[in-house]
Amino acid sequence: ANNEAAKLGLMVLFHEKPFAGINGSGKHNNWSVGTDTGINFFYPGKTDPARELYVIGVASLAYGLMQHNDLVRCAVAHAGNDHRLGAQEAPPAIISLYPGTGFEAHVDSIIAGGTLLGYKAEKKTADTKATAAMGAPCGVEDRNRTAPFPFCGNRFEFRAVGSSQNCSFPIAMVNTVMASGMAHLASLIEGGMSTRDAVAQIYKENRDVIFTGNGYSAEWPEEAKKRGLPNLNTTPLAVATFNSAKAKAVFEAMQVYSPEECDARQEVMLESYNTTLDVEVNTLVRMIETGILPACAADMGKYVGLKALAGERDATYTAVKKETDKLKDLFSKKPHELAAEATYLCEKVKPQMAAVRAAVDKAEGLIDKDIYPYPTYEQLIYSHHS
Repeated sequence: ANNEAAKLGLMVLFHEKPFAGINGSGKHNNWSVGTDTGINFFYPGKTDPARELYVIGVASLAYGLMQHNDLVRCAVAHAGNDHRLGAQEAPPAIISLYPGTGFEAHVDSIIAGGTLLGYKAEKKTADTKATAAMGAPCGVEDRNRTAPFPFCGNRFEFRAVGSSQNCSFPIAMVNTVMASGMAHLASLIEGGMSTRDAVAQIYKENRDVIFTGNGYSAEWPEEAKKRGLPNLNTTPLAVATFNSAKAKAVFEAMQVYSPEECDARQEVMLESYNTTLDVEVNTLVRMIETGILPACAADMGKYVGLKALAGERDATYTAVKKETDKLKDLFSKKPHELAAEATYLCEKVKPQMAAVRAAVDKAEGLIDKDIYPYPTYEQLIYSHHS
């Protein structure tokens, strides 16, 4: 990717949020489950067996996402993605299932005693509200852009994956929770329950994971809390759940990880998070001490004897030094146990990094452009248009 970008004088950034205030990047993992004979569980189909299989497949998925919600969240938990999830450009950190409003109504019908059949997956057209334009073709269900796990016609799309991630780990987690749902359904049927009743029970017990509203709304976190859906909005919160007794049990039952491997995987995730934050803090401090502060001093020197023209420079440049010293002090006091360090970096150090950033941003608007040591936002983002 960078080889092609270089031909245009550009560079590809795989960081999830390289620029504050500008949309970041993520991956949409399109995912489905099928048989070795080519049958897709998530294609509603045109025959009764295919439609029934779709309803059963979504029930298994709903079970997995509800009962093991935190594992799916862990699959996309890392330092870069913490800047992006829930930021009005990406799904929230709350994992829910969006099968569409039409299918949601069908789920409620099944719970109320209805048959598994009856859902018709029919493509529609949307009214463009323009007299000179024909209706726009649509999918079977609306593709809710605020949903982390929406239905997309013949598959589901896991939208919370970060742009720097390898897709294998998120998909492994989704496969695990799906398998747990299928295993639970099989146990109910093998215990003597009819397929309809087993599916209805699964939908009833896991109905709260199905959400077809606005995932960006301020009300959704409160509603999710009432539904029992966790809001693990930082990496340390999410990763803390990865080696719980419940997580270890499902991984072992599905033959994915041993209990020891769960502990090891959690340690790797914490180490990665801590290392990333360590590098970012040290880089930030070095950039300020070797670039920003000397530039502040040089710029301030131009106003010796002209204090009336200096404006806010003295206070602003002093604030950069003050906030940077606070950051260095906080960072020096970090604990060294992995989980404690991650929590400390997230809750104490990151907010101070933001305070430093705010001070430097203000200084950037005051320092002589010929002195400022780094490319400005304008140069980084728009220079290739000149």
